[in-house]
Amino acid sequence: MSRYGQYLLFCALVGCKTYTIAPESLKRQLLESEPTVVHTVGPLGDIHSYLANNIHTIHCLDKSGTAVELPKSPSIEVRITLSSGGRKTMYFDRIELRNDTLLGHPSRFAPAIEVRIPYTEITRIEVQDGKKDFSYR
Repeated sequence: MSRYGQYLLFCALVGCKTYTIAPESLKRQLLESEPTVVHTVGPLGDIHSYLANNIHTIHCLDKSGTAVELPKSPSIEVRITLSSGGRKTMYFDRIELRNDTLLGHPSRFAPAIEVRIPYTEITRIEVQDGKKDFSYR
C-alpha cells in the first residue's frame, strides 16, 4: 500500500476531518500574515525554533461548504493538489507565499527540505490536523 493510501486509511480509522481552502483565500490569508519565530515541542520533548506564518485562525470550509475557523497548531498539514494531478503535503505553519510561488516544508526533522509550487499550478488545497504530538511552546 502506498504512503498516501496508508495515510487515508489512518484518517478513516481515527476520523481526521479534512477542510478545503480556495486558492485565492489561502493567498489572501498568507499575504495578510507576517512571518514570526515560533518554538514547538516535539513528541520526544525536543524543541524546534523556526520561522512560521503568523496566521492564528485558518479560514476554510468543511465538506458541506460551511465556513470553519480552524485554530492553527503545529500538527496541521496542508495537502496541495496540482494541475498535473500530483500532490504535495507540508505543514501549514511553514508555508509562505513568495512572488506567486508557494513555499513549504514537508518535514519538521529535515527543515532544509523545501517544496516550491507555482501558485498557478494549484487546483485544490486541503487542511487537516495530522494528530501528531507537536505543540507550540
